[in-house]
Amino acid sequence: MTLKTGVLILVCILMGPSVLWAAQGVATIKGTADGSSISGEVRFIETEQGLDVEAAVSNVPVGKHGFHIHENGSCEDMGKAAGGHFNPEGTEHGYMPKNGHQHAHLGDMGNINVADDGVGTLNLLLPGVTFDQINGKAVILHEKEDDFGQPTGNAGGRIGCGVIGLAE
Repeated sequence: MTLKTGVLILVCILMGPSVLWAAQGVATIKGTADGSSISGEVRFIETEQGLDVEAAVSNVPVGKHGFHIHENGSCEDMGKAAGGHFNPEGTEHGYMPKNGHQHAHLGDMGNINVADDGVGTLNLLLPGVTFDQINGKAVILHEKEDDFGQPTGNAGGRIGCGVIGLAE
């Protein structure tokens, strides 16, 4: 046994097996229109509290854009194949980090704010959500701001899309 292996075994004994594996996912965002230069990446890291979400997009029009997990894992047909918001609990539309499972769709991540340089970032926690629940679903970047109206926030068309998969 090497020293490195011995240390790893000791850490596992002291901290438990969860130190070895935390599910991590990624979605690579691409523009939905032909010739679009929209790009980005969304990382999902499973924690004891839920999913940590870290997103960065670029070449996006300035302003706020609705940002949601949708029910299907396809970006075909300009993102329309992603279907509706991922809402397995049949709740009203809201903001998952604030409103929780009783008052928001599981994939309601609110808005990503894009600065004058076309770059936007988002960091949030989806409480109580696991990676297994969203794996294979799509992340959609909408053309307009999510105003949190019913039933889906009035965020308009789909300008960016990426399918969530296991990170390497």
